[in-house]
This record gives sequence, C-alpha cells and structure tokens, in this order.
Amino acid sequence: MTAPSTFGLSSEARNLHWLLTNLVEEVPGIQSVAVVSSDGLLLLSSDQARNAEAREARQERRSGPRGSSADLATIVSGIGSLTVGAAKLMEFGGVKHTMVAMDEGSLFVMSISDGSLLGVHGSADCDMSVVAYHMALFVGRAGHVLTPELRSELRKSLEPASAGSTR
Repeated sequence: MTAPSTFGLSSEARNLHWLLTNLVEEVPGIQSVAVVSSDGLLLLSSDQARNAEAREARQERRSGPRGSSADLATIVSGIGSLTVGAAKLMEFGGVKHTMVAMDEGSLFVMSISDGSLLGVHGSADCDMSVVAYHMALFVGRAGHVLTPELRSELRKSLEPASAGSTR
C-alpha cells in the first residue's frame, strides 16, 4: 500500500495526516502507527519512509509486523475487539487503552471515538509512558473531528488509484 497523498483532501483530513506524521516524527521509538475504524478498516497510517525504516530495522533484528500498515491495522483491530469483549464480560466499562510489552517491542492501542482505534508499534527501547502520553494527545486532538464523513474520506484516500477510476 502506498502512502496516501493529502492533495485533494479536506482540511480535517490533512490535519489528521499532519498529527499522525508529527506523532511518528516527534516520539522516539515509534516504528509505525495506524488509525483503524470500528469495523477494522485502515483509515490512516504512518508514512512510507517510516515503514521502510521499520522494515530495514527488522532485517537487522526482529521487531513487529511485516512493515505493512495493513498488518498493524489488523492486529490493532483484533486486540481492540478482544479487549472490548473482555470488558463487557467483566462489566468494567469501556476500554481506554491497551499495552502489550514484548521482548523486542511494544504495541499500544488506544480508543479514539465511536470504536475507532489508534495503534502504535514501538521499539524495545521506547519510553512507554512518553508514547502513551503522546497517543493521548493525538486522541484528544483527533477524536472530535473523526466524524463518519471524515472516516469515509480517509478510507477512500487509501484506495488504489485504479480502484477509484473503475467506478
């Protein structure tokens, strides 16, 4: 999947792209990021340069999903669904965030709004509290603008160019 261009997108969509890029560039240890809709579809992901960097790092040592934003989105969606189901069974209320610490990295999942999720794949040496803090800032800034209309626009922006021309 290629990185979507922000050309032709609404100002809200461009702002979300900017927020995501800023999150990846400003927080040490973040390898990839995905925003996933409540139905598990990828809405927004970190740029290709960051994905290529993560793939190169993985060639040197194991660290995370195969470099594809879609892989991260699938994992985030699955973990989100699992934790929501667990919270319902335990009757503890909604899930705010989930963290999975592994030997060679971390995975963070945070609720945004209406079931949408922010997923971050961090390196083994990332500061988990810093990552969680910056994720909370992203969620606070993005949550109120992630409307159904914007989610639809973001989904369409990720479709291959050929798919849009056949309609």
